[in-house]
Amino acid sequence: MKTAKFSIGQVVRHRLFPFRGIIFDVDPQFANTDEWYESIPDEVRPRKDQPFYHLLAENSETEYIAYVSEQNLLEDDSGEPVRHPQVGEFFERRPDGSYGPKRQSRH
Repeated sequence: MKTAKFSIGQVVRHRLFPFRGIIFDVDPQFANTDEWYESIPDEVRPRKDQPFYHLLAENSETEYIAYVSEQNLLEDDSGEPVRHPQVGEFFERRPDGSYGPKRQSRH
């Protein structure tokens, strides 16, 4: 099994489509439905035997959750904050612009 190239809290962008996002979970290999997988056109359908990332994603029009293969992601080095409304539920923005897991208070 391959080690994930990207990590939780990292901002990435899609290699083919105009969206970016922050990683909030990683599957070591494909873990979605066959129906979802088969809906991807053959010419751009990724391999299943690689990490897949759950993103708080955004494009120029909207915010959403995306599930993307490692082969289709690139590091986003723009330094722009991610505007997805759920970012604050999972992450804190650090002074250097990166994102770290939000600290959980224990009672």
